[in-house]
Amino acid sequence: MDVLIWILIATFIDGLIAFIGVFSLWLKEKVLNKILLILVAFSAGGLLGGAFFHLLNESLENLSSYESFIYLIFGFSLFFLIERFLHWHHCHKGKCDVHTFTYLILFGDGIHNFIDGLVIGASFLISIPFGIITTLIIIGHEIPQELGDFGVLVYGGFKKIKALLYNFLSQLTCVLGGLFAYFFSQTLSLSTLLLPFAAGGFIYIAASDLIPELHKEPNLRRSIISFTFFLLGITFMVLIKLFFEH
Repeated sequence: MDVLIWILIATFIDGLIAFIGVFSLWLKEKVLNKILLILVAFSAGGLLGGAFFHLLNESLENLSSYESFIYLIFGFSLFFLIERFLHWHHCHKGKCDVHTFTYLILFGDGIHNFIDGLVIGASFLISIPFGIITTLIIIGHEIPQELGDFGVLVYGGFKKIKALLYNFLSQLTCVLGGLFAYFFSQTLSLSTLLLPFAAGGFIYIAASDLIPELHKEPNLRRSIISFTFFLLGITFMVLIKLFFEH
């Protein structure tokens, strides 16, 4: 089988992970509302863990710390400007049915998935077995993150079907990344620059949008549970990093 076919199949399967939230369609609204804040907490921890232990850490292998932090600040600042624009565009009349951070999640995840596609494509160019292993590792990392992203989209005002569809479209940038890796394998330095940029966006979303939502929970017991899942999100990313290195 041609390497390009392998890349397309692998990246498309990765895109299907976006539908992990489909299981929520059979949950009662009351039950879903109870777990949404937990998913938001887990997603916040996952975004921070992914930013520091994956994206930024990997960028430092090819960039100086000064260059990485410059791109990180640029990503952080751009996400701030994008959110201000979205807030003005959608909420300037004082009513905002869908929180602007939902669009930031989709945008940031799209960049992240594009990078994943670059990694998958490049690994298949090395060898088919290596590409398959890399794909499985990335999918294992994506499952909890996409579940968390789905929870954030629903929490932010998206209907469940719309959240699944938009999450899937964001996930499909992985296919674009795979195609880019195949046809422009000599210019993969682009992924090095995108890593700290995406890290800055992830940090902004977690710190500016998701964590403040956790502070709105008045119940101490639920707050402790949310914080526990926040730590679990970070811990999971650390474990994935350790597993990947071994």
